[in-house]
This record gives sequence, C-alpha cells and structure tokens, in this order.
Amino acid sequence: MGLDLLIPFGILLILVIYLIYTRNNFEKNIVSLYEKKFDEWKKHSTIEVEKTSHKELVGLVFKTDYKINIELLDENIESQLKRGKFEVSNLKDS
Repeated sequence: MGLDLLIPFGILLILVIYLIYTRNNFEKNIVSLYEKKFDEWKKHSTIEVEKTSHKELVGLVFKTDYKINIELLDENIESQLKRGKFEVSNLKDS
C-alpha cells in the first residue's frame, strides 16, 4: 500500500522541481534581457540639461542729489550698459 502512493508523489515531486527550475531560468532570461535593453537605452538617450536663468549682482545704483551713479562690480557689463541692454523694474509697488 505504501508503494502505491510513493510513485504518484515521486512523479509530483519531480514535476514540481522541474517547474521551479524552468521558472527560475525564465526569470533570469527576462532580467538579463531587460538589463540589456536598459543599457541600450542609456547609450541612445540624451540627457537635456535644463538651462535656467538666474540673477547676478553686477553693480549698485545710487542717487546723489539729482544724479544717478552706477558702480559696477563686474567690468564686463559696461558694454551692455552703454548699448542700453538693460531693463528697469520697481521692487516697491504701492
């Protein structure tokens, strides 16, 4: 009686081991495939660096009597001032 049940359980055990083994191989193949695809994607993708504008202190503006004085901290800006490449904005809006 014990021998009669031993054969189906042996077949079942061999089947389970086979299915686990094939599942592990399948998962390894899928992971390696996706890793290869990811490496190819990294080679062909371009990374865009977002260029943002920022304010930089380049000079100070003073008013003495009725005259405006501009003291520059960066001498490269003088040509832009002479060409009129600046914008005036009010910080104090009432």
